[in-house]
Amino acid sequence: MTAIKAMATYQPDTVLPVAELPGLAGLDEGERETCARLGIDEVRADDSLTAFDLAARAASRALADAHLDAHDLDALILIDGRAPETLMTSSATRLQALLGADRALTFSVGGLGCVSLTPALLAARGLLAADGDLEHVLVVHGSKPPTPLRYRHPVTVSGDGGAAAVISRGGPVRVLDIVQETNGDHWDLFRVDYRDRPTDQWREECRDIPSYSFQLAVETRNRLRDLHRRLLDRNHLAPQDISCHLSHNLSEGAFRFTEEALGIKISTSCFDNLRQYGHLGPNDVLLNLRTELDRGGLEDGQYAVLLSASPVAAWSLLLVQIGDGTAAPHYL
Repeated sequence: MTAIKAMATYQPDTVLPVAELPGLAGLDEGERETCARLGIDEVRADDSLTAFDLAARAASRALADAHLDAHDLDALILIDGRAPETLMTSSATRLQALLGADRALTFSVGGLGCVSLTPALLAARGLLAADGDLEHVLVVHGSKPPTPLRYRHPVTVSGDGGAAAVISRGGPVRVLDIVQETNGDHWDLFRVDYRDRPTDQWREECRDIPSYSFQLAVETRNRLRDLHRRLLDRNHLAPQDISCHLSHNLSEGAFRFTEEALGIKISTSCFDNLRQYGHLGPNDVLLNLRTELDRGGLEDGQYAVLLSASPVAAWSLLLVQIGDGTAAPHYL
């Protein structure tokens, strides 16, 4: 069995209202209107903290919540940031040294944007399955937008935050199944040209907005439907067996799109976190799951599905069950 033993998030204290985003005045009227309709009121932003700093703070919290010392870790998996601070260096082993996880098998994964949590969890499950001596794997990510504007037209506004999860053989959230698909045709749909450009000129640009808004939207609807059906079927579950659906946080429009595509309701925790924190990349679903559990929105034995999609394009769904599996599902 694979389970989430503990998970923690970290958000800076500094609140940045979306109406005060740096560079917002330089957008055209249509871009500003789109930004205002996303359903994001504010984000957390601290220019003194790097993505590494955010990851490290979340990692320390997760270890404390799991009542573990860093020396207890058997493996450490860092989800790479979208814009590394330096080239030719290893953020993963830097985090290993900072935490003191001297025993941990350490490496990084990434390349799928907000879906990058999925390969990290797949790797953690694989390590636990392959080596009976392994007990605790720490998965970590620090999310910080690569550009000073923070607004990715026409998609979302990104905030700062860290998230970490201790993956073990037992814990309060059982990881039952993971499904993921990708389509390399959209590998460069969004990009930041950075060579020979000062950082303040970096901007997330969409190669083809109609392709994103229509072609990729249709494919996303179809992929999510197929993945959702496959995930439930192979776990012998019906749609009514799922107590909660948690999504990555892009916009209120994206939530409504997913709800209509799958015939589900996205948890209010997602809407609330979107409003307060904006988009946090691979951290979104962990933040939303943690919030839902803290609010008592999921009971022992209930199932939840965590959905992520990325414009690279990638899609993933994660099926979890609350508790150690001994309790009967709530619907029985």
